[in-house]
Amino acid sequence: MIITKIFQFDMAHMLDGHDGKCRNLHGHTYKLKTGIKGELIQKGPQKGMVMDYGEIKDIVNENILSKMDHAYIFDKNSNVESEISSILIKNNQKVYCFDERTTAENLSKHIYKILKGKIPNLIFVEVFETPSSSAYFGDYNE
Repeated sequence: MIITKIFQFDMAHMLDGHDGKCRNLHGHTYKLKTGIKGELIQKGPQKGMVMDYGEIKDIVNENILSKMDHAYIFDKNSNVESEISSILIKNNQKVYCFDERTTAENLSKHIYKILKGKIPNLIFVEVFETPSSSAYFGDYNE
């Protein structure tokens, strides 16, 4: 059985060097979907569940949302994006440093790697940058 839990958060970014409008500073209301595979628990307070949704929520809030929600995410390899982050940091604004370009594809991979060790049997994350555009990353062999 696979269960999913969806989260929503807001974040600003830009794609320095991109040849489209996303080269400009802008924001998204992201949606994060997690997928967990497992057998139903047979006994105890979580009987009939794969995992308690509240537990998933706590893990995602602590490891992802508390750091990314309403932050400016930037590629530390971009001078322009790093300069903007410096100004924000000087003004006590929330930033999230990223090791690569801040695309939905890279974000889904990054979030998956963070959560994989924290949510048992996590098989995928899907990051929606818009209601109709998403990137999916996970263990395809499970």
